[in-house]
Amino acid sequence: MKEPIGFFWHALPGQIYPELARLEAAGLVTHQRIEQEDRPDKKLFMITEAGRVALREWVTTPVHVAPDRDELMLKAFSVWLTDPDQGIPFFRGQAAYHAQRLAKYEQIEARLKQTSAARLRQTDTPEFASYATLQRGLEYERSYAAWCSWMAEMLEQAAQQARETGSSRL
Repeated sequence: MKEPIGFFWHALPGQIYPELARLEAAGLVTHQRIEQEDRPDKKLFMITEAGRVALREWVTTPVHVAPDRDELMLKAFSVWLTDPDQGIPFFRGQAAYHAQRLAKYEQIEARLKQTSAARLRQTDTPEFASYATLQRGLEYERSYAAWCSWMAEMLEQAAQQARETGSSRL
């Protein structure tokens, strides 16, 4: 649950293993125990043919769209309550954070293009699936970084105007 799926779908080990046990009980996955020295044995899970059938069906079922719970949007909605000079570094920091994630995604994209270029357009491959989800991540981070920069610029303009007129928002 790390790259690339971990960027947009988070699960804790306490969630993963019970779900794998449920899938195994349903015949959708099997596991092989792998002995390790100096560590507990690990389980390598593999999807069964029944699991592939179920996954194929699941992929095209309608999605339940849960409401977003984006704390940054909530803060942006309330930014009118604060001094612009306090909001500027906050939004600059958020822009930098998303720019860093974008750079990481771009590195992954370059690696995928270098190692799997021919398979990235074959829609029946795991490489295509990774590439497709990565494209969404790239657009998300580009957009978020740009929006955070825009917010900081708007606050900078407001702060400059307040200095010029000698007024304060609070």
